[in-house]
Amino acid sequence: MYAALDIGGTKIAGALVDEGGSVVRRAELPTPARESASRLAGTVHAVIDELAAGPAWAAVRGLGIASAGPVDTAAGTVSPVNIPNWRAFPLVESVRAHPALSGGIEPVLLGDAVAVAAAEHWRGAAQGVGNALCMVVSTGVGGGFVLNGRLHPGPSGNAGHIGHVTVDMDGPPCPCGARGCLEGYASGTAIARCAVQAGWTPPPGTEPTAAAVAAAAREGDGRAVAAYDRSARALAAAIAGSATLLEIEVAVIGGGVAQAGDVLFVPLRRHLRTFATLGFTRGLEVRPAALARDAGLVGAAAEARRRDRASGVPPAVR
Repeated sequence: MYAALDIGGTKIAGALVDEGGSVVRRAELPTPARESASRLAGTVHAVIDELAAGPAWAAVRGLGIASAGPVDTAAGTVSPVNIPNWRAFPLVESVRAHPALSGGIEPVLLGDAVAVAAAEHWRGAAQGVGNALCMVVSTGVGGGFVLNGRLHPGPSGNAGHIGHVTVDMDGPPCPCGARGCLEGYASGTAIARCAVQAGWTPPPGTEPTAAAVAAAAREGDGRAVAAYDRSARALAAAIAGSATLLEIEVAVIGGGVAQAGDVLFVPLRRHLRTFATLGFTRGLEVRPAALARDAGLVGAAAEARRRDRASGVPPAVR
């Protein structure tokens, strides 16, 4: 059994995940994102309290943490953009101090998109694939790599930060400090903004969201179709660039924007053919993610499981 935490700006979720990758117990609390660092840490501990209250906790052999980033996995710290009072916060140290981990369980930290890659490789659309890019396209755009059959988080844990790859050198400034970043073209926020700027309006009484734009695109609204086409073209450029550098075989796309289905995937595959033109990239396959709500938790548990197996320490010693 493996424990997992998934920490984001909206919720702090926890789970117990069995050896087969199934969630057997879940806990969740709202993230007090604007409150103090100690209040935030207390909420994480409260989620662990709930997981540890059941008898299954006695079988836990590792704990993985998926967190919004940036993260520093070497230092065990997090600085989530959407949690302003956590800057270089020692999350691993804080979790390690929980009394339920006194048996020697060592927390392992991952960026949230890297955790999704771990989950999709273990139980999802990248299962059995040696080299893959797994992306989360939602309010932001993130990603993680599997290379040579292994998760590749990079030295700081931020490898795969594809949302901040430049796809337009003359594009608009990005909050990260660069220009023309993929996130500014492909995120759900960017899709809605593009459609509104073209004159599209959501149904009365509703907000302009990527989901609403997708619904309009299915009904034939040309402005909505164009907004998704722009997003798909930017995604295709970034994915093809990754394939050219790393010879990935599969790109897995998840997150809220991917729920648009063919509205996104049909133009994405079409544009990919115009960017992935070298012989070794032409066979690149794009797949929708197989895991949804639990991907971050399952991915965090997957990495805890991998570390546990690599340690070779029998359970009785822990």
